[in-house]
Amino acid sequence: MEATGGTLLYVCLVLIIFTEVSSKFIHMPSLVHHGIEGKSLLLPVETYFQLDEAEIQGTWSHTTPSGIRTTLVTFTKESAITDMSYRNHLLFREPNISLLIHKLNHNHEGDYHLNLNIEFHNKTGQVIKEERTVHVTVDVPVSTPVIDKNPSYAVVEDKANVTLTCTVERGTRVVFQWLRDNVALGLSDRYHFSKNMSVLFISPVRKQDKGTYRCVASNPVSQSRYSRAVELNIYYGPYNLEVNSGQGLRTGEVFTINPGELVFFECQADSNPPNSYVWISKSRNTTQVITEGPRLEVVSYRLAQAEEYLCRAFNNVTQKQDEAQFTLVVASLGTGKEKHTRTDGSISPLAVIAVCSLFIIGSMLLVFLRRTCHPKRVLMSIYNRPLSEQKRPHRSGHEDATEDFGIYEFVSIPGKNESAQASCRSLAHLESVQDMHTTIYDVIRQVPETPSHSLLK
Repeated sequence: MEATGGTLLYVCLVLIIFTEVSSKFIHMPSLVHHGIEGKSLLLPVETYFQLDEAEIQGTWSHTTPSGIRTTLVTFTKESAITDMSYRNHLLFREPNISLLIHKLNHNHEGDYHLNLNIEFHNKTGQVIKEERTVHVTVDVPVSTPVIDKNPSYAVVEDKANVTLTCTVERGTRVVFQWLRDNVALGLSDRYHFSKNMSVLFISPVRKQDKGTYRCVASNPVSQSRYSRAVELNIYYGPYNLEVNSGQGLRTGEVFTINPGELVFFECQADSNPPNSYVWISKSRNTTQVITEGPRLEVVSYRLAQAEEYLCRAFNNVTQKQDEAQFTLVVASLGTGKEKHTRTDGSISPLAVIAVCSLFIIGSMLLVFLRRTCHPKRVLMSIYNRPLSEQKRPHRSGHEDATEDFGIYEFVSIPGKNESAQASCRSLAHLESVQDMHTTIYDVIRQVPETPSHSLLK
């Protein structure tokens, strides 16, 4: 038993060493080649030894998918013999080991085997065997795919099925893929695919199936080709019905508004096609249709303290409907503001603007008069007159010779030094200046009265 085990180990080591050594002599970059029908295909072989240092002998053979094997070429370094039935399709040029196939067709598919014997000149009698197998496929490039939709019209959710079929005019071994809104689709409870993925069956259709569908086709010799977009239109709804308002205060399904406020309500729901809306008032166990349409206008001063309303949405195609109920309460919110009012005592905005404008104009006039007619400014303007004007004698009113009684009155004006000193006084001493001028003014006014009194006496 020990001898047998040692022998097996020795054989395994020899095989490993032989495999490692032999693998260094030839190399094939690829073991699978995808050819295009009507084109040429090269099966390259790289040698890791100098051909002039060795003798070679080998064969290329072909095995069809059905299992029939045919020897194509038998070759040495100096010559090559090609099977007559393949002479027009094969090109083998010694000493090169690579094989070139012309004008590929489906008969050229299958496995190609290379058997090669190598004998080096310095190692006569030692033959190294190399074997390689390459798989070849022949395909036709894919044309642009086209989608056929059945039915071609819009369908109602939960009541209809849709079949999408993707076809190509040319192409072999085509692989199909489906996209909705550029997102790949996979198998689900409602999405069913054919074996080659060329047919998509949706049963039943739902709202979420609405969108743009594309088919992608490809094969080993073609990049992905995209079909034109096909729109799947689905009638659904109404869903997510709700009532909203931009006024008042909302707490759950209760809207509170100020007295006299004009309120607008919007009823919205997700639906295709758009819903028809009806507004209903509920009071004392009775209902009354108020208006139709998505918008409701309510004047609060026409309401009682609280009233219930209902918005009903109906889809004429799906024959489905939904309702949303709410309560409207009239109460003072304490904000002091009403967004929309319809009261007879309301103040016009134009009146408010006019009052504000008059107030601003009056304030500007008051400031102007105060600055120009202030007593201190008047006194300062008088006191700061040029010295020549100050020295000009004041007339007493007796300039006419016929009324000249030989009495003249002269008013003494402060000298230049006194004037300069007075001009340097602070505003706090203006009261004394005011008294001085007041006294001079009284004397001038009372002088004419003195002679007349003396004459009467």
